[in-house]
Amino acid sequence: MKTNKTPKKPTLSRLSPGTGRKKPFTGLRARMKEIKPVNFLILIAAGVINAFGVTIFLFPVKLYDSGISGLSMLLDQVTPAYLTLPLFLIMLNIPVFIFGAKKQGLSFTVYSVFTIGVYSLSSYLIMDVLPIDVSLISPLAGTDLLLCAVFGGVISGIGSGLTIRFGGAIDGVDVLSVIFAKKIGISIGTFVMIFNTLLYTVCGIAINSWILPLYSIVTYYVGSRTVDFIVEGFNRSKCAMIVTTKAAEISRVFSEQFGASGTIVNAVGGFSKEHKEIVYFIINHFQINRLKQIVHSIDENAFISLQEVSDLFTKEGS
Repeated sequence: MKTNKTPKKPTLSRLSPGTGRKKPFTGLRARMKEIKPVNFLILIAAGVINAFGVTIFLFPVKLYDSGISGLSMLLDQVTPAYLTLPLFLIMLNIPVFIFGAKKQGLSFTVYSVFTIGVYSLSSYLIMDVLPIDVSLISPLAGTDLLLCAVFGGVISGIGSGLTIRFGGAIDGVDVLSVIFAKKIGISIGTFVMIFNTLLYTVCGIAINSWILPLYSIVTYYVGSRTVDFIVEGFNRSKCAMIVTTKAAEISRVFSEQFGASGTIVNAVGGFSKEHKEIVYFIINHFQINRLKQIVHSIDENAFISLQEVSDLFTKEGS
């Protein structure tokens, strides 16, 4: 019996020439090209550095790292001896990164899982293979909790920062924050803070002491600041937005003094309805006072707003 159904035409995307069949793995090949082999060298260093900070400074005195790394350290303490820190790092982190692979992308997931593997292996070598005793005290800082908290935070922060800077993450809580923070109506930073607050609270209850969890907060703070420095740089740029009626003259002097003139945007005063212009200009910390002097010498009524700039991109990607 004949029907009036029109056969579906094959779509043009991902089709082999002259056929209606899709080319297999076309999208996968494109995503694989985003993975840069040279990044793995830095990620190896990042994993080793992170493991050094955690196992040499934090783990021996029972201080806790942040995120899933800190949770792994707690579980190592309260579970049987055969369940170790390196094992928990693998068990808890890798499923999270795989779960978030669709949202974060292939290259991010590959970089992250690779770095977690290096972190876990390095932790195992330091704790169980190399002739280093990390069972009771820190080999470098002894039992000084403040030294262990600060240096453990700085060193592990360097490892985490390098991982982020080169396309991955070394702790699954970062992935969880991206996935769930928006769904529950909070920021990513707030999600991470809540996670760590709950973690340190549980740690205090589990060990029946609040001294170590409180010192762990110092580790978390120092580590997060170190990550910011590694990812964003020590000399972060500033974005200056100058609302003025003499934008052309200001831009000309900027060009003479700084070698760049900025961008001029037309604007209208909200109350006066007077025509104004905004000069958008990027400077570093050392140029702020000079910029203020130039602007107010030309237009004493100019309004200057300064904001942090973490990344700058040009057409070449520099």
